[in-house]
This record gives sequence, C-alpha cells and structure tokens, in this order.
Amino acid sequence: MATTGNASMTINEMREFASFEACEQRYIKRSLDIGLGRQDAFRVWGRSAEECAAIRAQYVVYHELKWLRDNLPAEGRIDGLDSFIGKLTRVAAFDLGQERIASFSAFRFLYERLLGAEARPWLPSAFCAASALPQIRPERRKMLLQSLSEAAATAPGWSDRAPAFYPEYVEQAEAA
Repeated sequence: MATTGNASMTINEMREFASFEACEQRYIKRSLDIGLGRQDAFRVWGRSAEECAAIRAQYVVYHELKWLRDNLPAEGRIDGLDSFIGKLTRVAAFDLGQERIASFSAFRFLYERLLGAEARPWLPSAFCAASALPQIRPERRKMLLQSLSEAAATAPGWSDRAPAFYPEYVEQAEAA
C-alpha cells in the first residue's frame, strides 16, 4: 500500500512539473544540477557565453544552500531567523531575477528539492520578500506576487514528506 501511495505522489509531482512553462522546467533542472551537484552545468546547460556567465553566477550564489540546509530554524522560534531568511531571500532573489521562474508553484517545487521538505514553511515568506525587492522589474514583481495563492500564504501546516521526483536533463528532449 505504501508503494502505491508513493507512486501516486511521484506521479502528482511529475504532473505538477509538466504544468510549468518550458523555460521554468529547464531552469529547475539546471538549478538542481548546480544546487545538488548532480552534473557539470557548464557542459550540460551552457549553450552560449551569456548562459555560461549566468551558470557561473548561480554556482556562486548557490554556495549558500549548504548553510541554509544546515541552519533551518525551528518553527515558532525566532533565534537565527534573520540570518536564515536573509540568506534564503538573497538566493531566491537571484533565481527570480533570472526571469525563468514565473510562479510560486515553480519556486516552491525547486526549493523543496534544493533545501528539503523542512524548508516548506519558510518558502512563502522568502518568495514574497524576494519578489518585492526593487531588483525585480515592477510588472514581473506584480505577476510573481499574484501567483502566491491565499491558501499557500496562510497554510496552517506543511507536509514533511520529502519530494520524490527530481527532474533531470534528457538529451533528446532538451535538444528539440
């Protein structure tokens, strides 16, 4: 029975990923390669000098991920919150500033995998903070903030179930 439940959750995650725009899917896969150290992102994703520069910058910003994973604040506690939210907002602002993530759903999908299920309670506030920064163009800021549903912003609790589906580069699909 547990296997059926896990398979169903994995299929739901795959469906959610399939609902994202192609540029979001590509950015999520690239970001997971960089953030989880899965592949050489320059070799797999670097199609131009501009893209290689963006990948280089992403590697630098993503150095914060290990610290963020190791320093998740306990729910209901405020000690350490300023450092955690500050660093998480900085990384999120980088990702949103790349203009490849167009919704809270895609942001949440990526960050659940980069940081783990335990980060879920912190994602709406980091998304709002990063989306509202002046570095984000005003029309984009509006679009991003409107993508956060009231239900996500006011959730009374979050699942601690780890993500099961981690999308990866598939050569034939990416070349098309």
